[in-house]
Amino acid sequence: MWKTANLAVFFIVSGFALVHMELDAEVKHSDLSGTWYNASRDVLEQELSGYLSEAEIEKPKGTIISVIAPHAGFSYSGKVAAYAFNAIRLKSPRTLIIVGFTHRKSYPDSVSVFTGSAFETPLGKALINKDVAQKLISFDPRIKDIPEAFDTENSVEMLVPFAQTALPETRIVLVAICDQGMGTSDVLAKALYEIMSEDESVMVVASTDMSHFLTHDEALKKDAFTINLLRTMDPEGFYRQSFKGNHQLMCGQGPVYAVMKASQMLGADGFSVLKYATSADVSGDRSRVVGYLSAVFFAAVDNIISGKFERKEKEKKMFNLDQKRTLLEIARNAINYYLKTGRKPEVVVDDDNLNLELGGFVTLHKSGSLRGCIGRMQGEGPFYRTVTDMSVAAAVEDPRFPKVRQEEMEDIDIEISALSPMQKIDDPSLIEMGKHGVMVRMGRRSGVYLPQVADETGWSRDEFMDSLCEQKAGIPKDAWKTGDADIYIYTAEVFGEKDILQESDH
Repeated sequence: MWKTANLAVFFIVSGFALVHMELDAEVKHSDLSGTWYNASRDVLEQELSGYLSEAEIEKPKGTIISVIAPHAGFSYSGKVAAYAFNAIRLKSPRTLIIVGFTHRKSYPDSVSVFTGSAFETPLGKALINKDVAQKLISFDPRIKDIPEAFDTENSVEMLVPFAQTALPETRIVLVAICDQGMGTSDVLAKALYEIMSEDESVMVVASTDMSHFLTHDEALKKDAFTINLLRTMDPEGFYRQSFKGNHQLMCGQGPVYAVMKASQMLGADGFSVLKYATSADVSGDRSRVVGYLSAVFFAAVDNIISGKFERKEKEKKMFNLDQKRTLLEIARNAINYYLKTGRKPEVVVDDDNLNLELGGFVTLHKSGSLRGCIGRMQGEGPFYRTVTDMSVAAAVEDPRFPKVRQEEMEDIDIEISALSPMQKIDDPSLIEMGKHGVMVRMGRRSGVYLPQVADETGWSRDEFMDSLCEQKAGIPKDAWKTGDADIYIYTAEVFGEKDILQESDH
């Protein structure tokens, strides 16, 4: 229910007296009190205060930038959400931006920002920071005022009473992503970054529940996979993975992507779980559960200078030394097995990182010279299986070379490149030689160079791109300049058997 009149109303009483009454202006009233949570002020206040007092957290090693919180009925997710709001308390923000989404309504290419003066719950009126709300709206035409987006929307409303209880002096801003497409979420990410970089007293919380309606054991496994994705601090990679399989990873992938992306731009390089649980922990029903997570994105101390956020592009490692060693062993064993039997080995690896769906290449060198290189740009199943397939392909399917013979294997070094998701660009000057791999596409023709090609050849950007177009893609060498070819960039974590030996020595 809304009250939207900015009116002063006058009544004539008994024909004589003039009475002035000011109506509440632009106040949104709770739609979910009495159903999703208790309508009694005293009962609700006691319940939420109890959750907050029980949620003891350890402060992450660094500066908290943003948080994730769940949005189910308080009897189910309230104990988990309390951890997120206690983390927010550590920073005492003057403004908290609550980023939810629309469960039941869709407005294409839109993000809605609440522009009223207050949101009223049984705990009273939560005041809106209208200046911040208007700044968000002014950032991009896709960010707009759609009042209906907040009607019965639990992803937003369920966080308001917690904010009122944990942060009584903090003003709020309510945001609902109406189209959780990556483009729309990316627009919001950039807007949040601009707001937070200008004012450190602003903090953001992403609203989401985790996996839905799996068995308890299935939920634990899927949510552990999702948490591991979040730890990689790779927003694009997380988003691409969020729709894999029959069940998406979470309901609020848009808010989480936007908040993670904005946090990363501000210097966040760490992710820490505060609390995880499922509905089975409350109901006892393990047949059909929902997962709940409270977590923080934080920046290491050296990413913060003089109390100001500094955007710091930091090289992120996908794999640790043991994981790299495992992948290289898988690659060598796959080639040896195939050369002996004509079949690929059946390999199963129980490691969340090695099960990520990533594009990848396997490169073979013999006495320092290229002996084969095959890969795929996008993940198709677990990465360790991609390594298995591409290792065999590099050995026996690269049309530039004869098939590798068994007696050659002792002279061959193996190198693996794990690829980030590709990003389409319109400005070739964004290509950083030695950092970015590049793919060009024109019609049905395409070609790709790995990032290390620039280091190996010493080419300039023009030489690199001319060769990529003409030699690899078979299109005019200047197609990348004229705009006739689409350009995609990506990064790669590259490691080989010689690298692993050197790392092990250290």
